[in-house]
Amino acid sequence: MKKFWIKKAIGFVLLGIGLFSLLSFIVMSLWNGILAAVLHVGLVSFWQAAGILLLSKILFGFGGGGWKHRDHRGFGGKREMMEKWNNMTPEEKVKFKQEFKNRCGRGGWNQQETPTPKGE
Repeated sequence: MKKFWIKKAIGFVLLGIGLFSLLSFIVMSLWNGILAAVLHVGLVSFWQAAGILLLSKILFGFGGGGWKHRDHRGFGGKREMMEKWNNMTPEEKVKFKQEFKNRCGRGGWNQQETPTPKGE
């Protein structure tokens, strides 16, 4: 049984290396075929393309299922927010609208009051 898991782990590692190599080749081909001609940038090697791919994954994320996993505000999406809205009393809806207006209306985020100019 232990040999099965070792073979499976080695297979996943090889699959990962193969997938990364394929994606690096695609990045290199697209860079050299499109960007070099359109933006007049230099050609990149396979290893430079692999570095670009790795850097982009570090900067922009490794996936993870989209927006539904990135929401940390207490609701999971539009459907859940609509359910919360429908379950609010009219007074809670007015309070929510006022808080939203204070935060997102004129003046930018998290600004509770509109500042008055000096001298008034």
